[in-house]
Amino acid sequence: MSEELKKGGAFVLEASETKDVFTYEDFDEEAMMFGKTAYDFVTNEVLTRKEEIEADDTKVAAHSELMKKAGELGLLMVEVPEEYEGLGQGLNQAMLVAENYSKNGSFTTSMMCHTGIGSLPIVYYGNEEQKAKYLPKLATGEWLGAYALTEEGFGSDALGSKTKAVLSEDGKFWTLNGTKQFITNAGFADVYTVYAKVDGEKFTGFIVDANSPGVSTGPEEHKMGIKGSSTRQLILDDAKIPAENLLGEIGKGHKIALNILNIGRLKLGLGSLGACKEHLKNTLQYASERKQFGTTINNFQMTQRKFADMVTEIFAVEAMAYRTSGMIETAIEQIDVAKDDPTYPGRKIGCVEEYAIEAAMLKVYGSEALARVVDDAVQVFGGYGFIEEYPVCGAYRDARINRIFEGTNEVNRMLMPGTLMRKAMGGQVDLMTPITNLMGEIKDNSINKDAKEGVLGKEATAVEMLRRWALLGLGVPAQKSMADPKYMMKNQILLELTADIMMDLYAAESTYLRTMKMIESKGEEKCAVPIMITEVVVYEKLRHAMELVRQVCANCSEGDNDAFAKNEKAMERLTYSYGLDTMTLKANLAKHVIEREDYNLE
Repeated sequence: MSEELKKGGAFVLEASETKDVFTYEDFDEEAMMFGKTAYDFVTNEVLTRKEEIEADDTKVAAHSELMKKAGELGLLMVEVPEEYEGLGQGLNQAMLVAENYSKNGSFTTSMMCHTGIGSLPIVYYGNEEQKAKYLPKLATGEWLGAYALTEEGFGSDALGSKTKAVLSEDGKFWTLNGTKQFITNAGFADVYTVYAKVDGEKFTGFIVDANSPGVSTGPEEHKMGIKGSSTRQLILDDAKIPAENLLGEIGKGHKIALNILNIGRLKLGLGSLGACKEHLKNTLQYASERKQFGTTINNFQMTQRKFADMVTEIFAVEAMAYRTSGMIETAIEQIDVAKDDPTYPGRKIGCVEEYAIEAAMLKVYGSEALARVVDDAVQVFGGYGFIEEYPVCGAYRDARINRIFEGTNEVNRMLMPGTLMRKAMGGQVDLMTPITNLMGEIKDNSINKDAKEGVLGKEATAVEMLRRWALLGLGVPAQKSMADPKYMMKNQILLELTADIMMDLYAAESTYLRTMKMIESKGEEKCAVPIMITEVVVYEKLRHAMELVRQVCANCSEGDNDAFAKNEKAMERLTYSYGLDTMTLKANLAKHVIEREDYNLE
């Protein structure tokens, strides 16, 4: 990758090049082998014990045992620094491992909770004593972690927490009172990161040992999906916590909560990717055996289209995911202080915070891609997809929670354009110059729409035009916001539309750049499948974004026909139309994966 850093959200403002992106193909053999360790572990140890994991009377013991086995293989210590008996690997490796262990929804939930939000608050915000005490045991699985933020009346609005913390008169311990809701891993966790308000006012993080006086859990929740994961209330009834277990600074708990959630969103996107691959494989195998009307159902065109859609979804999520983790890792590598410098952890988490927009996109796009993939999988299985003994039945239920976890998709959609606008108003990014330049191009009708030379030339131009559409979609409400700074925040549907436009651009450009990088490395003749995928993704994302921008312009016109006519003229000058036979492309993609019965690009 290039050492030139792109700021978070910069993809809306300027084009990137292949040297700017990290892709799945950039992993070396050692990294891939470690990823395979995670895959083999889940295949051989977890999937073979599915019934035990899902049963109410055995799931807590099964998860605890399997998590400890994962610890023995090093799968829990990827991001723990070496000085605390971890592997100290970068974010890219952590994401690859997360993808590969994401084959069973319940166990994936437990793993992601422990390795992410269960351990990383101490990695990033713990002091030396806290790290030395907790991280070695969390890294090996001797202790298992959990995260307690949500309360009964406060989910997305977590900072409205009612849990209270009071310091004793002698300053030796904190007393915590409150109940946390929907706490993953609560049935077997040894350590919790808990959030409470000091004196009922200052939102603060604490490390809470499960065996502390006054700490208990409620009964297991009976859930729609991920039934094999442990989800309980965490009850703090005059819980006595040593004073030294304060995490970070008093009143700065929101920084811990929000930044750790950014990493959680990244991993949830990768977990969705791993699950998509697993469901595609299972569905391909089933369709090669199931016969109707004298032939296997993988010969039916409407079934084949579903396989093609699954493949394009997977490729796009894969491109977005590793592009995002790659940018963050590059930023971390350029931190200009040593790792043992006291400011290093804060700078490192700042690199994650910089790409909060992309993390939110990956969470939303990945979870919704998984929803589409598993829905199509159930449809291919037909009546058997509704039967518990078939893998897609439980997977369908398991997938639903991903659109709620780590901040609902609605909250994350609000975050995307909202964060970009705040960055622009704070002078962190220059949004108005590209918008002003675009308006000049539109006024002069000077936009060159000629397809570029070479392979994927039309797609290269389409991505450039899609960026212009995104700028228009953001620019029209941005102009309204000049008169009313709260204009966009008062219109959630407008935020939703602009978020989806941004995701269309990020998906299309990430897919295009990944394929071009593959072509540079392998040659065009060996990239036939990625090329077909890119043609489909870019074409569909451009058409979708154009429709969304029309809705934005109509909404912002507020019944003013002259204003809408002006925007309509601008959209006419941005329209980029070219014919593409997506039906034939998808038929060819389906044929490719049907022959291999797996996600395979070669």
